[in-house]
Amino acid sequence: MTDSIFSKSGSSSLLVPTRRDLLRFGGAALAGTALFGTLGKSQAQAEEPKKGGTLRLGLEGGSATDSFDPTTYNDSIPIFMSLTMMNGLIEYDQAGNPTGELLESWEATNGATEWTFNVRQNITFSNGKTLDADDIIYSIQLHRTGDSKSAVKGQLATVSEIKALSPSQVYIKLSEGNADLPVLLGDFHLVVVPNGHTDWTKPIGTGAYVLESHQPGVRVVFKSRGEYWKPGRGNFDAIEIRYITDPAARTAALQSGQIDVANRLDPRTVKLLMRVPSLQIVQTKATGFRYCFVARCNDVPTKSQDLRLALKYGIDREQICKTVYNGYATPGHDHLLDSASPFFNAELPPHVYDPDKAKFHFKKAGLSPSDVVELKVSEGAYGTSVDAGLIYQQSMRKAGLDLKVTKVAGDGYWSDVWLKTPFCAVHWARRMSADQTFTTCYGSKSDFNDSDYRSEKFDKLLSEARVELDQAKRKEIYDECQRMVAEEAGHVVFAISDFLDGYSDKVKGVKTHSRFDLDDCRVAEKAWFAEPV
Repeated sequence: MTDSIFSKSGSSSLLVPTRRDLLRFGGAALAGTALFGTLGKSQAQAEEPKKGGTLRLGLEGGSATDSFDPTTYNDSIPIFMSLTMMNGLIEYDQAGNPTGELLESWEATNGATEWTFNVRQNITFSNGKTLDADDIIYSIQLHRTGDSKSAVKGQLATVSEIKALSPSQVYIKLSEGNADLPVLLGDFHLVVVPNGHTDWTKPIGTGAYVLESHQPGVRVVFKSRGEYWKPGRGNFDAIEIRYITDPAARTAALQSGQIDVANRLDPRTVKLLMRVPSLQIVQTKATGFRYCFVARCNDVPTKSQDLRLALKYGIDREQICKTVYNGYATPGHDHLLDSASPFFNAELPPHVYDPDKAKFHFKKAGLSPSDVVELKVSEGAYGTSVDAGLIYQQSMRKAGLDLKVTKVAGDGYWSDVWLKTPFCAVHWARRMSADQTFTTCYGSKSDFNDSDYRSEKFDKLLSEARVELDQAKRKEIYDECQRMVAEEAGHVVFAISDFLDGYSDKVKGVKTHSRFDLDDCRVAEKAWFAEPV
């Protein structure tokens, strides 16, 4: 007998934990949110969208190497750019449930090893081509074939066959069952381009806008395509993204009206902005970036598990959250799940600051107080890494340990430092399933396993969890995965940030989202002006 999971609407509680599951398993229900400004959230949502105007955004989270090549996305601006002019396979609703986007609906059989996806009909690319199954397949294959360096290559490793059943249907066969496949296919890398497209300087998509100009690291401009297939969306005439790395400069540009939207507001000054009548601040609690320092498990000197434990006990997370993030962050647990996940292990004790334990493990690692451990930080990793690193240095010094904090250039950080140096700064965005989180960040086959953690036992647990449909048993498996990673892997997750977005009060339709800031990086598609000019 085969089992069947089917979703006419493109979502199913059998495929992803629902709010009921969140409560059932004791994880905090989706993290609390707050909307500050001249309008309450319910009132803003009730307004009818209006057309027109140019939305100007000042954003952090990009570099001079940004591209529309979806295999390269690693920060907010590339993700935002892509979702402004492209569509994904799957979209997440505000609560984080997978809903149909270009894959409209789906059915799973044979223990979730065989899947049939229905392609949305009557959708055209910006070059006039009609979307079909071959476009979907090509867009997936970009990430899993040849020398692709995509972050989702490892997650797609279980795809053993993918083919078109017709122009409107795609068949995917997995080497092992995975009830979370629709969640995985909502990954931000998996946007859809025409079959055979390779010129990323001239991107083609099915989204609401088309590219007008692109100066990586400086400015990106889009213009409206006209009628958009999603009702009530794609309301602006044009979108302009300005790269503004400095948070003070972003804040000043927002206050002066030079921009309409700013991301990653400085938590040390955001309370002042909340008092400005012409602004609205959107805060999403504790589902933001996982700010980390990552030690590689197979490099010297961080290959010592005891040294890694010393580094975890030697950081004062509470002080960093209070001082650097002004309380708009929550101490992490040295794995990448947050308390909003239904699989979060609330019984696992965190590594709290303990200088004596840090000294114990440092000595057990065979190192003396005169030995120096170097941490590389950079504004290219995230803007607060330098300040957090200096507080870390002080807390380690109280434990009698010498942590050398070296600031390196932002340009080339992700290609020259991350994945190549024993101990450095990194931030991770929230993934929408535990499997996706653990497979990407800790799976032995993942190219983005930045702590270089390799464990056959861990990989086996992940495989078991993928096919386990009993959510209670699945949670037991993920509880053990979190314990293993926290004790053995190399992430020092010292803070999980609140998302803090700033908007002019003339921008309407703004909402919080359970994945990313800026309404899941889709505010260009979803919002509108109260009175377009």
